[in-house]
Amino acid sequence: MMASDAKTILPERATIHSIFAVPDMHCAGCIAKVERGLANVPGIVSARVNYSARRVTIEHDQALSPPELRAAIAGIGFAAEPLADPMVDDGQAESKTLLKALAVAGFASMNIMLLSVSIWSGADGATRDLFHWLSALIALPTVAYAGQPFFRSAFSALRAGRTNMDVPISIGVLLATGMSLFETITGGRHAWFDGAVMLLTFLLAGRWLDGAMRGKARDGVAALLRQSAPGAYVVRAGQRKWVAARSLTPGMMMQVAAGERFAADGEIRDGRSSIDLSFLTGESQPKPVSIGDMVHAGALNVDGPLTVIVRACGPDTVIADIARMMDAAGQGKSRYVRIADRAARIYAPAVHLLAALSFAGWMIAGAGIHQSLLIATAVLLITCPCALGLAVPAAQVVACGALMRRGILVKDGSALERLAEADRAIFDKTGTLTLGRPEPINLASLTHEKKSIVLALARASRHPLSIALAGALQRQGIVAAMVDDLQEVPGVGMRGSCAGHPVALERPSGATAWAGLATQFMFGSRRVLLTFADALRPDAVSSVARLRVMGLEPIIASGDRPEALHDIAIATDMLATGRMTPQAKLAMIERLKAQGHRVLMVGDGLNDGPALAAGHVSLAPSSASDASQLAADAVFLGDSLAPVAIAVRAARRTLAVVRQNFALAIGYNLLAVPLAIAGMVTPLVAALAMSGSSIVVVANALRLRNAAK
Repeated sequence: MMASDAKTILPERATIHSIFAVPDMHCAGCIAKVERGLANVPGIVSARVNYSARRVTIEHDQALSPPELRAAIAGIGFAAEPLADPMVDDGQAESKTLLKALAVAGFASMNIMLLSVSIWSGADGATRDLFHWLSALIALPTVAYAGQPFFRSAFSALRAGRTNMDVPISIGVLLATGMSLFETITGGRHAWFDGAVMLLTFLLAGRWLDGAMRGKARDGVAALLRQSAPGAYVVRAGQRKWVAARSLTPGMMMQVAAGERFAADGEIRDGRSSIDLSFLTGESQPKPVSIGDMVHAGALNVDGPLTVIVRACGPDTVIADIARMMDAAGQGKSRYVRIADRAARIYAPAVHLLAALSFAGWMIAGAGIHQSLLIATAVLLITCPCALGLAVPAAQVVACGALMRRGILVKDGSALERLAEADRAIFDKTGTLTLGRPEPINLASLTHEKKSIVLALARASRHPLSIALAGALQRQGIVAAMVDDLQEVPGVGMRGSCAGHPVALERPSGATAWAGLATQFMFGSRRVLLTFADALRPDAVSSVARLRVMGLEPIIASGDRPEALHDIAIATDMLATGRMTPQAKLAMIERLKAQGHRVLMVGDGLNDGPALAAGHVSLAPSSASDASQLAADAVFLGDSLAPVAIAVRAARRTLAVVRQNFALAIGYNLLAVPLAIAGMVTPLVAALAMSGSSIVVVANALRLRNAAK
């Protein structure tokens, strides 16, 4: 056989996914090290870091075991723990640890500063030494406890032969504390316990704020999965028994009553009803179903009892697929790195080099080891990245507070930065552009007597349109008539009799079936079509126009029928696409991303969850489903759509202040570092200067208190 004719058939490579929690990732450099390091390990196909959840998903050969993967991550310099359940998130424990450390450091710094003020005021001799010892008694245990988050991270990095932002922080704090203790023991005039502890307080505050906001990023997936019922009644061997959702298996026969949600995907074997499938389709009107139709976990059975044979359960359901899409989209978004993290790649080695060169230079100049160490400590402290670290979170916290006062709850501080960059806005229709509350618009066509009959029928039904109809009639002061033989026909509506006449409130059929939001009232042989409208949110038209002025091109992407979108599209002057599934919305966002656009997604339904997670930034109204609220970066309260434009404007102001803060922080370093290297700055002055730079940054951020006006 000729070599050119030979073909080698290789078996398909079998791979699996493993997920590990990696809590010590703190910057973009950590992400790059983990992903590049694991990619070079034999048997590992790929590694993807989810920074928001502090975890890495590894695709690897089946031959690699979890202990081997854990060892590979440890070899890169990071402690890791396997996660059996990908929805587990241990970020709360880290946040509590940081908060405790912050409380200790803050309390200690206030007390040490009181002692330092006395020394600065002229205390000398034995009084000064006493105050130094009291400061030492407070500072030493505080540094040992509150500095642990930085010390552990720095030690892990150094043990792996790398560096990170926590290394100069740890060195500076330990040197300042050690030199202060030496000065205290030898009766020196100066000690810098206040600078060391205050430094920890500022840094812990920034890290806790970042962690607290980042910890919400994963909550949307768990909330989405909670939409599915916890279990179902299963019929086996003629007996009816409750079975938890995790124990359901394909082939089981579920019985689902009206008003209950489905615990698994399945096929209807008996019964007729209508189901609320808005989390999949966005359709505002329940969909009629009967024998042979498919139903999905999380959907609400509206009208009548159904018997369903389970076809898919647990991780194989459609709602679980949507959760996976949200998770994957969230990982893509987690690659957005703050400017401070990008600067940290070169910041730490630069600080070390400057301190080392300062020490060596002064030793060569004959200053002695004591004086050289003081200068090196001053360099480490004065160049510590406190102002840089606060540049972003200080502005974000102030802006988030201003937005909160306007009814806009921002959950992820970095969302403001991304919101300022958005140039496209995609809106869902029902519940987003509109209020999601159908209201009858032609009740005037009914007489008072017929309104009473309609109210009696509507009150007995759990259908969303019946609930809206009953509410509207009750607000008019209508009293329900006496209707006999009331019964709900699954998939049809309510029927009864009044004064010998058959009456009904049913789904439109025949020539009137085209009607969108509508129901049909029957009195004897006469029929009246009652139509409903889902009103636009107040300020919707002006808010969309305001977004256009700011350079955001708005688009409607809805799961509703195209005919239901027509009037809304005309009123808001937007292009609209209907019958969009979650996958279609996700694909639209990916297409816009590929074209270089940055998408603001505004939605409210479960079907919007993946799109909210995939957008460059996302907002949801407070009326949205729990999963959508948690998947979104911000939630706005009230019925008005104006908060969307307000948030964009505030975000752009915030980004401008962030840039100013970075200019101030960098300018401070350019001025202060040469002075410290020249030996003109003591460690105490360095610590005060560092704190002063932080105060300047915070003061500049406070200008954002009116950002939402």
